[in-house]
Amino acid sequence: MDTYDVVVVGGGPAGEVVADRTVRSGLTAVVVEAEAVGGECSYRACVPSKALLRPGAARAEARSVDGARQAVTAPLDPARVLARRDRFTGRGDDTGQTDWLDGAGIALVRGHGRLAGERRVEVTGADGTVRTLRARRAVVVCTGTEATLPPVEGLDRIGVWTNRQATTADAVPGRLVVIGGGVVACEMATAWRSLGSHVTLLVRDQALLTGWEPCAGEEVTRGLSDLGVTIRFGVSAVKVARAADTRAVTVHTDDGTTLVCDEVLAAVGRRPRIADLGLETVGLPAGDWLPVDDTCRVTAVEDDWLYAVGDVNHRAPLTHMAKYQARACAAAIAERAAGRPADTGGRQPWSAEADRFAVPQAVFTRPEVASVGLTERAAREAGLAVRTVEYRIDDVAGAALHADDYRGLAKLVVDETRGVVVGCTLTGPMATELIHTATVAIVGEVPLERLWHAVPAFPTVSEVWLRLLEAYGL
Repeated sequence: MDTYDVVVVGGGPAGEVVADRTVRSGLTAVVVEAEAVGGECSYRACVPSKALLRPGAARAEARSVDGARQAVTAPLDPARVLARRDRFTGRGDDTGQTDWLDGAGIALVRGHGRLAGERRVEVTGADGTVRTLRARRAVVVCTGTEATLPPVEGLDRIGVWTNRQATTADAVPGRLVVIGGGVVACEMATAWRSLGSHVTLLVRDQALLTGWEPCAGEEVTRGLSDLGVTIRFGVSAVKVARAADTRAVTVHTDDGTTLVCDEVLAAVGRRPRIADLGLETVGLPAGDWLPVDDTCRVTAVEDDWLYAVGDVNHRAPLTHMAKYQARACAAAIAERAAGRPADTGGRQPWSAEADRFAVPQAVFTRPEVASVGLTERAAREAGLAVRTVEYRIDDVAGAALHADDYRGLAKLVVDETRGVVVGCTLTGPMATELIHTATVAIVGEVPLERLWHAVPAFPTVSEVWLRLLEAYGL
């Protein structure tokens, strides 16, 4: 039996950061990974999806400025776009990541890890051999999530796409049907339409990006429609079948119509990747999310030894928040290992509390949309004394200079009792780059009267902050 201070199950972004931070604190750590070190984000999600989206966005930006528009006449080159994506992902080759682990002093064990009682993890290798690891201090579960499939007859028999196939495909499908209306659905519809695919979105709801401010879904709907994507709201797929001869897929919908396509992408949500994780060996129910406190300690397990970081705890399923939680978790483990309390009641540097009230999100559609904090609806439901402020980014001089016919909107949600921003949503070009200003304002609880003195440079798109505060009355 091999013993380490910390055993990390899952070598994605969260697992890497936990292991790195614990080793830096003087503890020993091992990462257990059955697939590629670097995780879903590096090879089949965030990185390849943004690599697919960026060429279309760059072309659109050039064509949004008179004088440059005339120089950009050719469509995207799909082969070069896909090759560029592969340069970022290495087509799943994790050599660079494993070299980094070795250089950081972090051990790696390949195979499927599962809990085998308190502080123990059994790892089954590809050859079937089983190795047992023991943790002196902590076991940290960082196994992330996996795509769920909607209850559509035949979907599991057609070779359906999830995010994995949508971000790694080697050819552009002539016709693509996307089931869903969330972030993955909208981004992948944008990417593949930009590369020439005829895309149809089947959206069960009556809007895209439900859960966001309504303006975000409205702007993305307009953008996708302008791009040539067909969006059918209030429609669900009920049955699919792939022809043996042509390989075409027929999609039957609940409104009685049929569609014929080459591929179907299911993008309707995710579930925790905890199959055969051995949760029952430590008294936890199998198949469910792992609730944690602000140090990412699993609350249902005693003695401060089991932690869950990242998507698997369902607090804020985003890569950047997984890394944030990992930093907090590793610091808490080190504090407890040193015999000091990791107080979750105060704002300690190891307390992952921003993943409850200041989570930034970015969607790389055209237009981009970004948000942080609470929506107006969520703020009112939380009992806050809410005031909202909106301003058209189009009316800012820097936006007009950035792009002809710039279109964008900024919305602030203000807690009037404290006089601070608690939510922000931005739409339009560069929205994803502008959102961090709002994140700082929310996390720092900067009073609006103080924020007034943070003067944006002229002429930049960031001048929208001045206009928002003026609209507020400052």
